[in-house]
Amino acid sequence: MYLNCHSYYSLRFGTFSEITLLELAKENKVGAIALTDINNTSACLNFIRKAKEYKIKPIVGIDFRNNHQQLYVGIAKNNKGYKELNDFLSYHSHNKIEFPKNAPLFNNVFIIYPFKQIIETKKNNFSSNEFIGVSIKDLAKLKFSKYIKLEKKLVTLQPVTFRTKKDFNAHRLLRAIDNNILLSRLSENQQACFSEKMIPNDEIKKQFIEFDFIIRNTEIILNQCNVNFNFSKNKPSLNQKTYTGSIEEDNILLKKLCKKGLPYRYKKPTKKVVDRLKKELDLITKMNFVSYFLINWRIISYAQEKGYYYVGRGSGANSIVAYLLKITDVDPIELDLYFERFINSHRTSPPDFDIDFSWRDRQDITRFIFSEFENVALLGAYVTFHYKGAVRELGKVFGLPKFEIDKLSEGNYDYNSLDHIHKLVIVYSQLIQGMPNYISIHASGILISDKSLHNYAATDVPPKGFPTVQFDMIIAEDLGLYKFDILGQRGLAKIKEAIKIIEYNQPEKANFDIHDIDSFKKDPNINGLIRDAKCLACFYVESPAMRMLLSKLKTDNYLGLVAASSIIRPGVAKSGMMREYILREHDIERRKNSHPIMLDLMKETYGIMVYQEDVIKVAHLFAKLTLDEADVLRRGMSGKFRSRKEFKEVQKKFIQNCKNEGYEDKLIFEIWDQVASFAGYAFPKGHSASYAVESYQSLFLKAYFPLEYLVATLNNGGGFYRPEVYLHEAKLLGAKILTPCINTSKYEHILIKNHIYLGFSILRNLDYKTTELILSERKHHGTYLSLNNFIDRVPISIEQISILIKIGAFAYTQKSKHELLWEAHFKLNNTTLPDHNQPVLFKERRTEYQLPKFQTSKLENAFEQIESFGFPICGYYEIMVSKPVNQNRANQFKNYINKKIDIYGYLIAMKNTRTSKGKRMAFGTFLDQFGDVFDTVLFPPIQEKYKLRHKGVYRMYGKVVQEFGFLSIEIIKIVKQDYIQDPRYT
Repeated sequence: MYLNCHSYYSLRFGTFSEITLLELAKENKVGAIALTDINNTSACLNFIRKAKEYKIKPIVGIDFRNNHQQLYVGIAKNNKGYKELNDFLSYHSHNKIEFPKNAPLFNNVFIIYPFKQIIETKKNNFSSNEFIGVSIKDLAKLKFSKYIKLEKKLVTLQPVTFRTKKDFNAHRLLRAIDNNILLSRLSENQQACFSEKMIPNDEIKKQFIEFDFIIRNTEIILNQCNVNFNFSKNKPSLNQKTYTGSIEEDNILLKKLCKKGLPYRYKKPTKKVVDRLKKELDLITKMNFVSYFLINWRIISYAQEKGYYYVGRGSGANSIVAYLLKITDVDPIELDLYFERFINSHRTSPPDFDIDFSWRDRQDITRFIFSEFENVALLGAYVTFHYKGAVRELGKVFGLPKFEIDKLSEGNYDYNSLDHIHKLVIVYSQLIQGMPNYISIHASGILISDKSLHNYAATDVPPKGFPTVQFDMIIAEDLGLYKFDILGQRGLAKIKEAIKIIEYNQPEKANFDIHDIDSFKKDPNINGLIRDAKCLACFYVESPAMRMLLSKLKTDNYLGLVAASSIIRPGVAKSGMMREYILREHDIERRKNSHPIMLDLMKETYGIMVYQEDVIKVAHLFAKLTLDEADVLRRGMSGKFRSRKEFKEVQKKFIQNCKNEGYEDKLIFEIWDQVASFAGYAFPKGHSASYAVESYQSLFLKAYFPLEYLVATLNNGGGFYRPEVYLHEAKLLGAKILTPCINTSKYEHILIKNHIYLGFSILRNLDYKTTELILSERKHHGTYLSLNNFIDRVPISIEQISILIKIGAFAYTQKSKHELLWEAHFKLNNTTLPDHNQPVLFKERRTEYQLPKFQTSKLENAFEQIESFGFPICGYYEIMVSKPVNQNRANQFKNYINKKIDIYGYLIAMKNTRTSKGKRMAFGTFLDQFGDVFDTVLFPPIQEKYKLRHKGVYRMYGKVVQEFGFLSIEIIKIVKQDYIQDPRYT
């Protein structure tokens, strides 16, 4: 009897999940129920999938509304009707237009107009598929309405939105959040009626006992609706089935491409290579995955045509076919990569490729995919309410001042001491946590299906500008739609731009091949940077944690870096296996502690699980699970899959099988804890290898072209550290840093020989439009001869020109900043800005003023730089109130092992964490006064007392400790140093 039910995917309206709706239906003995979320189909597929478990017939549709006004409810008769509804919703969503008051003619859809809407619009004509929906509260009015005569057109429309009064209250809060208003200002027409609750089937029939024909009509609709999708384990893939249009031609093309790529990758292919290729091709063909490979090949072929850099990673790097097609640059033979992680005969889903492109190129790659293939959409994702966000939104709705909201969101309160309103904020923030707030897009997933994606859901067009399905990756895979991962990263852009800078700055040295990874792997200079952890700015290896790991391992080769790239991941570290790996690296005897089977399975990593493949190996060969079950376990490491019934069953079987093998409980649960601790963070080995390849490329550039590479790093958003750290590194390597200049600088930073000219982009308050005008005018009419000349040619306000003068952009005029500022004020005060589009026919005569001589100090320049772009080029040590009282430095630590040291450091990175007992502690990375990096740890009592928080120069006292050659300071006392007062205002 329920044709209008809402889940919380009726965003900022509904109050419970589609699963809760099914539970509610079961409690009320409702055998068939329609999910009709408001302008949304996010929950439909999972609703259909789960309904069988509750023995409830699922019916799906859409509640079409403009703003909050309900127009009509569309109910799909069948799959064709579901697509019609999705087409209709998507059209209006894409074009940002309102729905018409009367529904269009559908062929396979029932349209139900609410009784209230019919009364208001005075609709009299109804198509064969159109009905009037009557709720319990409408019955009294129906008796006296002319529509009572339309017996065959009347059905029940009792909406379901709430379970309890608490749901209703949460709904009102969500509506206030959606309208961005105080709860007290929420009008009744913006919220649902409290009567929108589910009652037992028998009870609703009693309510309509006078109008039993309405119940009969409703049952007829319920019986006629039947939307089905295949969610079975062995369901076929719904991805595009062929690349060429023919399976046979696809097979021929794939073999042809592999044959073509073989001599490029292997000068003299060995039997092992040939056998591996045959094995893969046979399995890929047998599993009908050929089109998946060819579609990925087409995408990277386009990238090659355009000169775009990319990295193929993920488990796809385990495949020699992917290597020959140049989808990846990782040789699976060299690394003995486990192909079964990528494809096995038990796997029904296509293999997984992650392809990284430069963040600058990714948009065009996405555009190409949408133009090249017919049925394409971005994969959706849900942004849910989290504690802090929920508290902030609810705090605003209740009208709390900002400082009180901040206090609540930080958890800085005693609940029992809160007043009634503050308690309500906390209680309802907990209730709405986890609810979807709005639909977003998956970080990288693109769907390329065989049929229109509107067969499965409606699509939106978010700010990215591409159609996006209204469901996420989990539901997509349940259905049989498997994503293509197209990601953007800055590391590739840094490499590409660095090469461009080398080509103009050192053209005589630009004849290297950045893809010559084999020679990079053997280069002692590159391997030396890894061993000494001198990897600042280099992809994936520059963070304090990675620097510490490389130092402890003394890694100096490619395979070691591959392992380190995965060991650093939280899953391995959390399990304690990172520390154990380091211990076994240094102590051969300790390796024998591993169980013989584990050691045999993972010789390369001393019996320790490091890669995702290791989970499959352990599950299959240690716990005797099938490869299919092992892959369920591997996928279950993702948090979203952990609650799945399949994962729980495999977990039980893992433990039981181990007991059957005669293993002791202690060993079983130790191994299981290692598996479980990966928690979706471990990498496939091929993925780590792909990262290591990119690391080697960036390390090559850092070793031989450091200034070019550092400038490229700055121009592409930096890396782990703030821009000032990379500029500091450049200074140590011989660069001269110059502030923006109107005659030399561009929008981004440029390098000329060893001079880095900072770009206009670094100036926080300079308008982008102003920058464009400066650069365009200079390009077309030459350099600026003077301040007067600049003002004549560029329409600019006194505020904007002041920014340029203060930072030294007119230093070439040999005039002081104060003099230039006076001139600018005289010349721009009370004058109309020139129209840049109008040529200047007569040059305005400007009065010349005699000004006194002004002096500008270095300190003034430093504070101008802090104000303009956040840091002084000279560094913060130069502006301390008290100069350092000692000259201690990081390279002296080896003389202080287990001794105390007093040292100054400028904080460049900090990581807050908690101990196993929940106490706060911190790790800090500093630059000493000579530019060297060092690391510190603040244990809970010290962090509680001193609270390391903000960047600045600190004087610290602590003990130098050593672990596997890595030196750091355990802080005993740390005090932030004061800077001198800003001389511009004193």
